[in-house]
Amino acid sequence: MQTANLLIVLLILSAVAYYMARSRSVAQAQSLGGIRHLHSLPFFYGMRAAIWCALPSLLLLVAWLLFDEPIISSFLISGLPESLQPTSAAEHNLLLNSIENIASGALSAEASEPALVAAAESLRGLRSTGANLVTAAVLSLSVLGMGWGWVKVSPILRARQQVERVFRGILLSCACVAIFTTLGILLSVLFESFRFFQAVPATEFLFGTEWSPQMAIRSDQVGSSGSFGAIPLFVGTLLISFIAMVVAVPVGLMSAIYLAEYASPRMRGFAKPTLEVLAGIPTVVYGFFAALTVAPFIRQTGEGFGLQVSSESALAAGLVMGVMIIPFISSLADDVINAVPQSLRDGSLGLGATRSETIKKVIFPAALPGIVGGVLLAVSRAIGETMIVVMAAGLAAKMTANPLDTVTTVTVQIVTLLVGDQEFDSPKTLAAFALGLMLFVVTLVLNFVALRVVKKYREQYD
Repeated sequence: MQTANLLIVLLILSAVAYYMARSRSVAQAQSLGGIRHLHSLPFFYGMRAAIWCALPSLLLLVAWLLFDEPIISSFLISGLPESLQPTSAAEHNLLLNSIENIASGALSAEASEPALVAAAESLRGLRSTGANLVTAAVLSLSVLGMGWGWVKVSPILRARQQVERVFRGILLSCACVAIFTTLGILLSVLFESFRFFQAVPATEFLFGTEWSPQMAIRSDQVGSSGSFGAIPLFVGTLLISFIAMVVAVPVGLMSAIYLAEYASPRMRGFAKPTLEVLAGIPTVVYGFFAALTVAPFIRQTGEGFGLQVSSESALAAGLVMGVMIIPFISSLADDVINAVPQSLRDGSLGLGATRSETIKKVIFPAALPGIVGGVLLAVSRAIGETMIVVMAAGLAAKMTANPLDTVTTVTVQIVTLLVGDQEFDSPKTLAAFALGLMLFVVTLVLNFVALRVVKKYREQYD
């Protein structure tokens, strides 16, 4: 039975278990004089039976789905002749793909090795047998759980505590998903970065001023060792992010203040959705706009003043990126300003302050923690942007502070290094993970600064 059909059957059995256990609890309560004689409500008796019916079966099914393919793959590879045994991970994956293609009919069995054809037939048999076994095991366990939940129904059963304990465990598991996901990402990046730093010194990566990760195929070729100085990438990232923030922060904050404090309800109802439409435009559209409109305009304007402007400049990418980030800052700042208690406004105005003085002296300081959070979110958005930089700023790694020159960013280089078929034993590919680790550290520092600012000002206005 397919997994989707098996889940539907489990859902039906759980509903049956819920109905049977609930009905049994109600019947026992009637003989005692009402449900007030039960320890828990009938709902909890039904939920307990449904949990016993569904949860162990689901855990078994998940375990099977996780370990089924690795076990079968290991069995198939071990059954191959010695001449076909893989010597590397790449050969191992290639063999499994060949067996899979033969089993699915994508490759002709006549044109393949007899041993691989036999392995493909074994694969089909093992999958069929495994599917039958897991179906029988899951359904049997579900029926046993249903019977156990029905038999244990009694007026003294503490069903509510058991159900709530299970749901607390489920909620805790959901809360841990984000933590373990972050930990997994960090460990994978750290592991690959450690492999990179075994080949390239960390001092060269952190303080080097030349970035040319192209590795030659032969050792006698020029530049076979590559250059992995990441400072030009950091400079380009900071330059474009700074230009974007210069555009986005003042415009976003001023628009939020106007919408929250000065705009009429009719104007606010029109302006706020219109402004937030910018957040829904794909970044590739912004990239086209920057490359086809903004960059030529900047180049022509600069040439009119006698300046030498590159066809792909940091200024073009930063300006368009700033426009893209305006809705993030504006929307968050507007929500934070509206969350400031009206009593603070009334008290300030009652003491004789003007509306602008109230905004500067009362509302803005009270909303500062939320505004800082919005700005830091926008900074992270700018640092992680890729498409606009690729199309408007180029791929050349230059250590320059000239916004009219071509630069590149960390994220663009990560994408460039990982595009196409890559060999993950090469420092060129592993450099992408080192760059990712640096982005992780930068984000961590930004979050730490944000927490410090929020803690400092929240104590004054809570």
